[in-house]
Amino acid sequence: MKDTDIKRLLYSNLLCVFSVFLSVFVPSLFLDDFSILETHLAWLCMCSASVTGVNLLLHLVVKANVSSRRSSLSHKVTRVLKCCIYFLLSCFFLHIIFVLYGAPLIELVLETFLFAVILSAFTTVPCLCLLGPNLKAWLRVFSRNGVTSIWENSLQITTISSFIGAWLGAFPIPLDWERPWQVWPISCTLGATFGYVAGLVSSPLWIYWNRKQLTYKSN
Repeated sequence: MKDTDIKRLLYSNLLCVFSVFLSVFVPSLFLDDFSILETHLAWLCMCSASVTGVNLLLHLVVKANVSSRRSSLSHKVTRVLKCCIYFLLSCFFLHIIFVLYGAPLIELVLETFLFAVILSAFTTVPCLCLLGPNLKAWLRVFSRNGVTSIWENSLQITTISSFIGAWLGAFPIPLDWERPWQVWPISCTLGATFGYVAGLVSSPLWIYWNRKQLTYKSN
């Protein structure tokens, strides 16, 4: 494992962190009264678009994944369509999971779905960029000792930390503190965002700290 690879990973992850900050500060320059709490739905859309755009840009520039042998135009179009379908399925699947765990079934449907969208942007989009629409590769990466590169290791850490952050964000909702950020799904989206950022920052540091012990088997 080369230190230059870890540096590339760190810079890429910091760019993803920067995309989150862009979604907070850039819209406030053009929209009056824009804030995470007051205009939460607008921020969810901005953050999801910003994170997705940066991940796609990194996928095109860095190309951390192994290039496919099939490079025909029809194959590329099919791959893009599959990725779009996977992303939409991920949003609907997470929406159903949230409802099963207690989210309002009829009320606040848009809020719940946009929460699913931003969590998919934190988890599904990086998986699609790195692994493509390949469920076998997804299962391999998220199984024990299944990663084959530092990029997959970082993806594993960031995805898990995003879900953990979203789960921890649900704890303050039933408490009677009467805080504005306790309204569904604000605390959950903030928890997912903090978990995503924490995973992006910590994963390169963890990989660097354990670089002598980490060994990756080839695909």
